Amino acid sequence: MFALLFFAAFSLASGQTNPQAQGLQALDHRDYKTAEQVFSQLAARDPKDYSALFNLALAETGLNENDRAIDHYKQTLALKPGLYEADLNLGILYLREKRPADALPLLEEATKQKPNETRPKRYLGDALFATGDFEQAATAYRDALTLDPKLAPAELGLGQSLARQGKLDDARTQYLAAANLDPNLKSYLLEIAIAFSAANRPEDAISLLEQFPNDAGAREELGRLYLTANRPADAVPEFQAAAELSPTPANKLALATAYLKNNQNDLAAPILEDALKSNPNDFDVRMAVGRIHRDKHDYAAAASEFVAAAKLKPDSIEAWNEAATSYVLADLYPQALAALDQVHNLNAEKAGNFYLRAIVLDKLHQVKPALASYQRFLALSQGQHPDQEFIARQRSRILEREANR
Repeated sequence: MFALLFFAAFSLASGQTNPQAQGLQALDHRDYKTAEQVFSQLAARDPKDYSALFNLALAETGLNENDRAIDHYKQTLALKPGLYEADLNLGILYLREKRPADALPLLEEATKQKPNETRPKRYLGDALFATGDFEQAATAYRDALTLDPKLAPAELGLGQSLARQGKLDDARTQYLAAANLDPNLKSYLLEIAIAFSAANRPEDAISLLEQFPNDAGAREELGRLYLTANRPADAVPEFQAAAELSPTPANKLALATAYLKNNQNDLAAPILEDALKSNPNDFDVRMAVGRIHRDKHDYAAAASEFVAAAKLKPDSIEAWNEAATSYVLADLYPQALAALDQVHNLNAEKAGNFYLRAIVLDKLHQVKPALASYQRFLALSQGQHPDQEFIARQRSRILEREANR
């Protein structure tokens, strides 16, 4: 990564003493501790010896003593402004330290000094990308690729820069080129796949994700895309593979969701029950288990889960509505009223809530409140629920006669 041998040729040609030769040999053999000791002594002996400071910084970089290396590179440049190798190495080191704004001027200077060198252009692209200048980053990466068409990191950087600009088709070409040049970069194809998915281009995403049969994240994303496309039968094997490769609670819950969407409730039930035991305070799991009980017509058990979920998230209108409906279907009318009251307290009542309330009050023989709820439902529904409106009108006539007795 760094220009380790720059001062080796310079120093030997200049007839340096044995300590200098020993330090250079240590650098050559990656014996950074010895090199650090030698060049520390040389720099202390002559604080203006920029070659000793530079090589000391190299040794410190090799030892991951980055703060010290940065300081010594800066001292080198103070003594020898515009020294190409120091500009380049310090710029790269700033990138390693997540300081791309500090790296930019150094890498720009290095690029100007040696416009036909590939490395400064590539790292300039990295700095521009990290600072959010994706258009200029793409230009820098293209310049690097002009000099070295087989530079895989530059292909990847160009692809990432284009993707950030929304040029997904062009970006895909560069991602694929990077993966062809360096198979270790193939995993980055997942990035562009996710970008296609976020851009609502599922087929493009799917074609890339299918290249990762052993990647749990890819299989999970495939499953999600299939569910979004209302293809639960295709989603199930993807989530099965994801859960097998990485049996996290999230993957198991995703598999259970796919089973539910594919009308395989019996397969979903044990997964969710197990998840519920391991994490009883998970709102989504509680809701999912409630839906399983509801779909199996075990309405009392369903209502219990929905209420438990609502207690975890008291402002969940969905949970309270599900609880109210399940209580009504279970003929548990006082509990249904309590759930409907929670919806009322959240200022979330709609026509259907008043219809349910009317049914419950009617069952409890509370004539006038039931009549008022039926009438409120009819005023809000206005043809949206014709079957329920027919029942409400019939019951309203009967309740009006009872109320007037």
